[in-house]
Order: sequence, then structure tokens, then C-alpha cells
Amino acid sequence: MSATRVLVLNSGSSSVKYQLLDMHDGSRLAVGLVERIGERTSRLKHTRVADGDTREQNGPIADHEAALKAVAGELARDGLGLDSPELAAIGHRVVHGGVFFTEPTLIDDSVLTEIERLVPVAPLHNPANLTGIRTARAFRPDLPQVAVFDTAFHTTIPESAARYAIDPKIADRHRIRRYGFHGTSHAYVSRETARLLGRAPSEVNVIVLHLGNGASVSAVEGGRCVDTSMGMTPLEGLVMGTRSGDLDPAVIFHLERVGGMSTDEIDTLLNKRSGLFGLCGDNDMREIRRRIDAGDEEARLAFDIYIHRLKKYIGAYYAVLGRVDAVAFTAGVGENAAPVREAAVAGLEGLGLVVDADLNAARGDGARLISPAYARVAVAVVPTDEEMEIATQTYALVNGSGNLT
Repeated sequence: MSATRVLVLNSGSSSVKYQLLDMHDGSRLAVGLVERIGERTSRLKHTRVADGDTREQNGPIADHEAALKAVAGELARDGLGLDSPELAAIGHRVVHGGVFFTEPTLIDDSVLTEIERLVPVAPLHNPANLTGIRTARAFRPDLPQVAVFDTAFHTTIPESAARYAIDPKIADRHRIRRYGFHGTSHAYVSRETARLLGRAPSEVNVIVLHLGNGASVSAVEGGRCVDTSMGMTPLEGLVMGTRSGDLDPAVIFHLERVGGMSTDEIDTLLNKRSGLFGLCGDNDMREIRRRIDAGDEEARLAFDIYIHRLKKYIGAYYAVLGRVDAVAFTAGVGENAAPVREAAVAGLEGLGLVVDADLNAARGDGARLISPAYARVAVAVVPTDEEMEIATQTYALVNGSGNLT
């Protein structure tokens, strides 16, 4: 049997998430997380999936090279070492690919240069992604390494939706346009939703609601994204855990001129101290619902603002698509918060959107419909699997199949 294993790496500034998958049958072999890299309190948590055995290392991990060596050591203890001939490739999550990278890409020096050129539009993510890639390439220079971009799925958005209404020369000079994010999740969930309906992705129009601490919506027409809520950065769009989402741009000028706030202070306010957290002091939807049940009006208002924005985007993307076959909820809040799903479609019966109360309340691990059989538009809960999507795209590229259906 040819090599079928793919290691997926998601490198942050002080962390590395990883999964080892066997694409022969889609099984997970190991999962883990290295966190607080560069601190004395670093931790590596590793799980061998076959038997659930979990091990932890605690203590200083100096840098990403040391982190990857530690990961390799844990995998080797399970007989899954990175020197195994069964390892086909390493797939890397890269947040920002701009308009240049429209699909998974084999990494070489020119690709690294282009990812680095995008750092000004993704200063929080691309540098960390680059560090992970360089570390892995040094560790296994002989192995194919693939970049899978969060933005790639959204590069099919037409110019009429991707362009902001500003001077195009200024926009092009500074790479200002709608890029969108969470693309691996939107790609996976839209395809899985079509499978749930027993149809080909090319036949199905889906509104995907990726609702986690970060949140975004996409309009997917026949398997291709035609609009998405996040823009040049992940700040635009829905109300999120700590991000404001859509905001009158003049608010920024007002905070600077009248509030005396610096650019960095405004950036921190909008990205880290806004959204649900800014509105009520909590960004955990479970805690917000608990407070609502206890009669907390501040939490109630935060929830209502969150839902209002969701409904606006569902309606807007219904109009963009013209015909909607399904609305799919995914990610932490989307998969687990039944009250959010119920409230988001309440009052949209005229658009064919209805949830069945019992189906919505029932817990389940897999993709499932929560709409009644008579509903014109299916409402679904589809657990996302970004690591599987990255592994699938990586394996398809190195094997030359290109087949993700």
C-alpha cells in the first residue's frame, strides 16, 4: 500500500495543534496540542486515538522547532513516527492566501515568499503559520508539504461582492477587498450538507453558519462560494465572541477624535473587547443562556443583538442565492446551542425555514436535519472538521486526484 498518512499542522504564535490521519479510511491516529511555546509553563497534550490513551508533557518548550521535535517523539512512542514511509505529506493551515492562492498549494520557496508578502493583511496569523511551515520543512525536507488556505474557498466570490466601494487604485495598492475566512470549514460543511441531502454539491445552494467564538456566514451556490460575511479581516460580519462585526467606519474616527483613543486601543477594543464579551462581559454562549434563564437583561440584550445580526445575514444571503436548499449550522455554538438555532430562524417561515423543536433539542454527534419533513428549506446541524478538510485537500494534491467529492 502506498503512503496514506497526512499530518495536519495548525501553527499559532505560541501553539501547535496537530492531527495525524490515515486517508486510506479517513481514520484519526493521533491528535494533540502544544501550547504556551516559549514559556516555562509549556504543555503538550497528546492522544492516541485507537485506545484513547492521553499523555501530557509539562515544562519549557523553547520554540516551534522544539515543539515539533516533542510532537515527533510522542508520535514515535505510538509507532507513528514522522520518519515512517507511510507518511505521505504534511498539510499546513494558512489563514491568508490573498487572491493568489485559490487552491491547496505545494510549498516551495516562492510560495513562502508570497505568504510572507501577505503578512500586512494577516499580521496575527500568517507569521505563525510561516514559522510552523519552516520548522516542518527543516524537519522533513524530503516530504511534500502543502498549504491549505482559509481564504481559498472564497476566491470564487464575484468582484461585485468582493470589492469595497472605494477608489480601486487605492484598494489594489493596499490589497483591500473581501477575502473571507473559515474557508476550510465552509467548504467541508457545504459539501457534507449536500451529502446529507443525498445530492451532489453542484446541485445544492447552502447558507453555512460557522458560529464559534469567531463567526462567519457564507452563501454557497452549487459548491462555489459567492459571498461571505468576513471581509479583508476576520473583524467584519456577525457579532462574535469578542469581535464587533459590522460597524459604521465613522465610529473609528469618532473614537479617535472625540474619545482620544489610539489606533492600537481601537483595534483592541473592536477585536478583543467587543462582541458578546463587550456587550455583557461573557463570550461563552452557555453562560449567556444561563444568565438569561436567571432573568439577566444585559445577557438577554446581548443575545438579541447576536440573533438580529444572524437573521439579517440569512435573509441577505437568501436574496444573493435566489434559491436556498439548506441552512447549515456548524462550529461550537452552531453545533451545540439549540436556542441559537431556534431563534435564528424564528419568524422566517415565509422563507421556508422551520425547525422541529424535538429534533433541534436532541443531541447528536453526526450531521442531522433539525427541520420537519414538510419544510421547503432543510435546516441542518453539520459538525465541521477542518483538519479532515485540510488532510483531504493535501492528500488529493499529492496524489494528483484533485477529487474532494
